[in-house]
Formats: sequence, structure tokens, C-alpha cells
Amino acid sequence: MAKKLEYLSKNCYIYRRGESPVEIHVYLSPRLLAQFTETEALEQLYNASLLPGVVSPVVGMPDIHAGYGLPIGGVMATDYERGVVSAGAVGMDINCGVRLLTTRIPAEGVSRKQLAALLEAISRRVPSGVGRASPYQELRQPDLEGIAAEGAYYYIKKGYGRPEDRERIEEGGCIPGARVSAISREARKRTDQLATIGGGNHFIEIGRVEEVLCPEVAPLFGLQEGHLYVLIHTGSRGLGHQICTDYSHIMWVNRDKNKTPAPVKGLACAPIHSQDGQNYLQAMALAANYAFTNRQIIAHFVREAFVEVFRRPEEEMGPDLLYDVAHNIAKKEKHQGRWVLVHRKGATRALPPGHPDNPPLYRDTGHPALIPGSMGTSSYVVLGTSSIWRTYCSVNHGAGRVMSRKRARAEFSREDVARQLGDVLVSARDVKALRDEAPLAYKDIDEVVYTLVEAGLTRPVVRLKPMAVIKGEGEEG
Repeated sequence: MAKKLEYLSKNCYIYRRGESPVEIHVYLSPRLLAQFTETEALEQLYNASLLPGVVSPVVGMPDIHAGYGLPIGGVMATDYERGVVSAGAVGMDINCGVRLLTTRIPAEGVSRKQLAALLEAISRRVPSGVGRASPYQELRQPDLEGIAAEGAYYYIKKGYGRPEDRERIEEGGCIPGARVSAISREARKRTDQLATIGGGNHFIEIGRVEEVLCPEVAPLFGLQEGHLYVLIHTGSRGLGHQICTDYSHIMWVNRDKNKTPAPVKGLACAPIHSQDGQNYLQAMALAANYAFTNRQIIAHFVREAFVEVFRRPEEEMGPDLLYDVAHNIAKKEKHQGRWVLVHRKGATRALPPGHPDNPPLYRDTGHPALIPGSMGTSSYVVLGTSSIWRTYCSVNHGAGRVMSRKRARAEFSREDVARQLGDVLVSARDVKALRDEAPLAYKDIDEVVYTLVEAGLTRPVVRLKPMAVIKGEGEEG
């Protein structure tokens, strides 16, 4: 496999295939390169390079693995005037993303009994598992017009969070242009899942800040070594899945009419300014706002659980929102002096210091990019550097799978998973059901993160270590 990748610069390789004028750049450390077998993922990057209006380069992150259409860990930009939008290049779980809450609670003083009580208190409020609906009537019938217009802020005003949370969410928790009428009847039926995390690799994690790696920035972010944090990883649930399914079909059926040929259905696309393209972007924005709202409401219930278990006022403990960032999204951005539509699928935006699109409170540092590891392993907070423009201001979104779910289920026993988890408490009906999420089914998160650090694209701020995790059972679709 390494023979197909030609060295370009530190930890960056060009994949040569066919006669596409669009370059394909893949970021791998020497160790990841030696282990790399992702032939299908490279083929998917190549297929993406063939779409109309794609800008060079198409990028593969170090956590890359095959997905639907564009690989997970793939970044593709298309010219905003003459290019296309692809539902499959955004992904099934629109605005799957991560939210990090910091606390002022030293982990050393928290017992396993308290951690178990905290998992139970959160689980009571936030169901997990594929297909699970919200336990609250108001949230099972959400105001979609309110979510379309205001995103997370609509429910913040209803009491689900603090007003200042809005300043710490990508785009203020609201992608503009959302339109309820752009989604199908089937999609509407799947909007009853607010305050749920679903299955697959989604989770709520409680841990401690294990190591401060950037002492001049970490205190500004409220990240104190040895203190508790909470990571929330989930997205738009069934709504996003249905929208991707619907529009992948529409774009594929209309490919001749729209003059947008695609090599595979997973990369079916439409001109950005066509009716199909605009309808999808409006539906995508609604799902993105739904996902921001979902994580906002979950964070509210996490705060409630902290108050219940620790019996202290919320303002004494935190949990304060550091940031909430998407990693399955398409956004209009300016890169290399031109307007493009950046598709990030399993990739996270990381704007560098001084970038005008940073939230005001992160203008000088750049906003935090949140990179969760696998269940039982470390996660990171990183910042983009001034060189991050080489990846359209994008970083990896996690560790990335090293084996399929099917293989992991066949290879690992319940005892294997328990051994890999070590001291990490896990809230699940049966650990055996989580074999496909075993830590060894994923790449080494340290190797993945430092691939971009060594390439000069990112700067690590802290490393996080899990202590207790709520996982949803079942493969999220």
C-alpha cells in the first residue's frame, strides 16, 4: 500500500491514481503508514476528486477509513459558484459532533461510587441505544420551525442551558438557511430523539484532565490538570440519517438532469445552486441545528445530574461549556482566496488564531478542536496553527477504526473488552454488546493526533483520560 503513496512533506503523502487533475493528500505518521491498508478509502478519495468543481487537494485525515461515498476522515472542497454538494460526502449522521464541559471538581476526591451514581443519574435523563426516543413529551414533538430559525438557542431560551452557552458553539449553534419543508415526511417522523445519544461510537464520557500540554492556553479554557470533564458525542440521530438517504437517492436519480455524474451512489451530487442542491443544504442545516440542540439539552441534563450527585450548586462546580464542534457538515468558507463549500466527513474544523470566523472569545487563540479517542483511551483538545489552511482548516475527528465492527465482534469476547477497559466504568446493559467499540478496534489515538502535530498543523492543549462512560448499544445507522 505504501508504494501508492508518494512523500510530499512531513507526514503528508500524495496518492497517485488515474488522470484526475485534483491532488489527493493523505496525512500519516511513519507508523500509521507502515500499518496502512485502506485501499477502499483511497479509492473513495479518488472518486471524490472526479466530482464537478472539486478544488485541489482532496484530503485524507490520519484517522481515515472507508465509509459511504467519501471516507470517514475525508475532506473535500468544491468551488462555490460552479461546484457541487454531495449528501454522502457529509454523511449519514449530519453534525455528528462533540461537546466538552469543564469542571472545577478535582477527580482525586471523586469515588467510584459517586461516578457510578453520576452515570445512573445521567442515564435516567438521557437514553442511549439505536432507535431510542426522548423520554420527555415536549422533546418527542420538538418545534422544528424554532430549531430551524434559532438552533440550540431556541431551547436555551426554554431553560435548557445558560445564555452564555451560545457563544461557545460552532456558528452559535445555528446554521443559517434551514427549512423544515425541505425534509421528507419520513424524516419528520424521526425527530423524536432529542436528549438521546443513540448507538455506534456515540457516548457521554466523564474523565479527568490527564496532562496539560500547552500551559499558556489551557487555563484560558478552564482546563485544569486533574479536574473532571465531560465529553458528549452524538449528532442528529435518525433525522440526519433519513435526510442523507433521501437526498442521496434524489441526487442519484437526477444526475443526468443536473449534469452531475458521480462514480458511485454514495457520492451522488447536485450543483450547489440547483434546486436539489439548495434543498439539501436547507435540510442539512435543519439536521445540524437539531444536533446542536440535542447536545445542548444533553448538557443541561448532565448539569442536573452533577447537582443531584454532588449536592452542590451548579455554579460552584461548572460544568462549563468549552466548545461544541461538528464533524459531519458542509460549510461555505473562504480558502486560498476563493469561496468553496467544504465537506467534512469525520473531520473537525480547527480555525487558527486570528481567523475572523472564530467565536469572539477564541479569536486570539483559535477555537478548541475536540478529538475523542475510543472507549477507554485518551482524548485531546488541540488548536489549529497558521499552517492548517493546507487541510481547509480541518483536523481528524477521532482515532479511526482499524477493524470493522463485524471483525471486532468476532475477535473480541466480553472478557477481552473488560480487560481493554481496565478501570473505566461503563454504563451498558451488557459489555458483550460493545465488542465492536472495543479500544483495540481503533487506531492509537496518540499516534493519530501527533501525526498532524508533527506536520505543523495542530498544537495539543491537553490530553484527557476517561473514568466512566455511557455507551449506546447497536450500530448507529
